[in-house]
Amino acid sequence: MILLNPKKHIREYPDERSREIMLKTIEFFENRGKIKLKEMDHNRVWYSDFLEFVKKEKIFSTLLTPSDYADEGDKDTRWDTWRNCEFNEILSFYGLCYWYTWQVSILGLGPVWMSKNEGLKKKAARLLKEGAVFAFGLSEREHGADIYSTEMKLIPQADGTYKADGEKYYIGNANVAPMVSTFGKITDAEGRISGTRDKSDYVFFVANYSNKNYDCVKNVCNSQNYVANYALRDYSITEADVLSKGVDAWDAALNTVNIGKFNLGWASIGICTHAFYEAINHASKRRLYNTYVTDFPHVKQFFVDAYCRLVAMKLFALRSADYMRSASPEDRRYLLYNPMVKMKVTTQGEEVINLLWDIISAKGFEKDTYFEMATRDIRALPKLEGTVHVNMALIIKFLPKYFFEHGEFLEVPKRNDATNDDFLFNQGPAKGLGDIQFHDYNIAYDSVDLPNVNIFKEQIELFKELCFKTPPSPEQTKDIDFLLTLGELFTLIVYGQLIIENAKIYNIEDDALDQIFDFIVRDFSKFALQLYSKPSSTNKQMEYCMKMIKKPVVDEERFKRVLKQVYALKDLYEMNP
Repeated sequence: MILLNPKKHIREYPDERSREIMLKTIEFFENRGKIKLKEMDHNRVWYSDFLEFVKKEKIFSTLLTPSDYADEGDKDTRWDTWRNCEFNEILSFYGLCYWYTWQVSILGLGPVWMSKNEGLKKKAARLLKEGAVFAFGLSEREHGADIYSTEMKLIPQADGTYKADGEKYYIGNANVAPMVSTFGKITDAEGRISGTRDKSDYVFFVANYSNKNYDCVKNVCNSQNYVANYALRDYSITEADVLSKGVDAWDAALNTVNIGKFNLGWASIGICTHAFYEAINHASKRRLYNTYVTDFPHVKQFFVDAYCRLVAMKLFALRSADYMRSASPEDRRYLLYNPMVKMKVTTQGEEVINLLWDIISAKGFEKDTYFEMATRDIRALPKLEGTVHVNMALIIKFLPKYFFEHGEFLEVPKRNDATNDDFLFNQGPAKGLGDIQFHDYNIAYDSVDLPNVNIFKEQIELFKELCFKTPPSPEQTKDIDFLLTLGELFTLIVYGQLIIENAKIYNIEDDALDQIFDFIVRDFSKFALQLYSKPSSTNKQMEYCMKMIKKPVVDEERFKRVLKQVYALKDLYEMNP
């Protein structure tokens, strides 16, 4: 089964240490139980016991230390994206707050492992071994993640040191991180920022939360997490504290996001999976109007849709990880797939929770359910760092090469091997996205012959023709509202491609795959109608949009077979009380 079931966690791991980490983490949360989990959530208790567990078991150290910086004898210590995805899913399955402290540690470590500062790399490895967590000081209150506009200053001093001055906002772990990777600009001696955009002034340096000139102003969120607003005032920085400067610092900021924000989709997958079990357990035992809830026709449709969307989320995210692990300077396809995990998988997570919530209704508000947490936390993931609209604008850049200029690549296999992902910390310049080539998407689509896949292929050809014969006008390319909907259509094509590729790898039955494309055809039609309705859409574009609106093939027998798979999940998992 592709969905996580902590009570029967039977997965193939390349080494025993990886299996041990996953099983011990599951055991930690199951021993805590749902009552205690919810009590801590409601009272916003800092998760010090979880951090002590991580420290004792050296979990972050094993998972987040590149093998070149592991101690002799720690043969299973490496940065392994496939393994990290597994851990992502388990943490979020039990609560977003536990995933969050791990996630922001990944972000904080990105600029460190990308740095040429060997002293700071060795320090990070030592701190990981000691159980430390890390922080990523990028966002600011006034500018968010607009790094062009950063106001954090590093002011040169006469003795060759610097004084840091400025604030960062929305920074997880910044209350306890001994290494806070902080992004800023080097000023002149009077503290003036040049105002140019040549990237020469950018800098990454590390700050320590325990320094007297480090002011942890407040927690900006009302949750178990500590999401800090911190200020550096007359904070002394030496060259030994500097991670990178100029273009290297700029690239480190964007390349770290490539590594870290990918995890947002995995958080959605974990949350949705736990919520799914809770919803089906409740609905299958509840009778209304002398009928079990699971026997209502609309509930059957909701459950099948939620299940298919969740399986699709996981298939896509797993396949994206394969491309990340196989990336090189010559193969940067991951730069399209990666932001889609951040954007598409997280918004699909909202769809799954909405469907399940429509089934269990008021039960979803009850304080003793996991679902109550899920309804709150699932909303956060598409919105972090402006994830949806920022990444959609990025994704559009890939459209011309994806459709019209294919490259030749070796087939990427399933990448669950025990290998350190060296390239992720040596990604090179964060530019040239419009020049990246992709293999022909038709290879995947032509590998299956299923009714709804075939309908979707017709929709793809119409969309491709729209892009070629009636491309966006100069005015439309400046209209983010128009481009967001165009991007949704393009995104579904890429989404379907990788789902098909991974369905073969994970032996997904044709029934389930065709049912997945049932919702993909419907979603594509929905976005085509939205594009038709945009104020700026032309008559010719509207004609194509109308042609793209299609109905999926209705197959009641296929639906019943998939429904049987879905209802087989009843009573398969329930968290210990």
